[in-house]
Amino acid sequence: MRVRSWLRGVRPRPGARRSRDVALVGVAGTALLGVSLAAPPASARFYGLTFLTAATLGIGGLATTPPQDGPRELRLVAPAATGVAAFAVFYGCALVARRIPLLRRAIANLMRYADQGSTAAVLLTTLANGVAEEIYFRGAVYHAAPRRPVTVSTAAYVANTAATRNPALVLAAAVMGTVFGVQRERTGGIEDALISHTIWSALMLHFMPPLFLDHRR
Repeated sequence: MRVRSWLRGVRPRPGARRSRDVALVGVAGTALLGVSLAAPPASARFYGLTFLTAATLGIGGLATTPPQDGPRELRLVAPAATGVAAFAVFYGCALVARRIPLLRRAIANLMRYADQGSTAAVLLTTLANGVAEEIYFRGAVYHAAPRRPVTVSTAAYVANTAATRNPALVLAAAVMGTVFGVQRERTGGIEDALISHTIWSALMLHFMPPLFLDHRR
């Protein structure tokens, strides 16, 4: 009886177990992201690893997020406008960044993945990862953070993106992670952030490469 009582005392609480599982999913997703962007653009390895990254964060995020308290109203106009506005700000910043050698090289290296290979495949991997990131960071991580969930989820998002070793991508994660986190806090769900993220990503994918790849200008 004493042994059983002691085991019950050291057994992790449900919240602690969930936090541990969320962390494990994040570590796996971060490792996969780093490896995927080390693969050659347009290669089977790149596509396979990016889809695996999305599956890890998406499925892992769903598995570690507690059930929601019923359906919420799905809004389209406000989150869509947020995605477009965020893209406009980034486009303006990109016009300045391409004059800064460090940022120009970092963004140009990233844009190679958008420029080479199948446009449909690149778009699909980009959107799949955007959806998975919202499920995980604004879903599972946000729920697992007892205090300052916006800050914690954004910090986790930045740490995940740091695996790419691309300063431009890390900076974008810090800015957009905060935007998506605030949307999550204000609406009580990930739907608005998910819509904004996918629209922002699609616009970035289409309009950014010509700014940084000489042969497309």
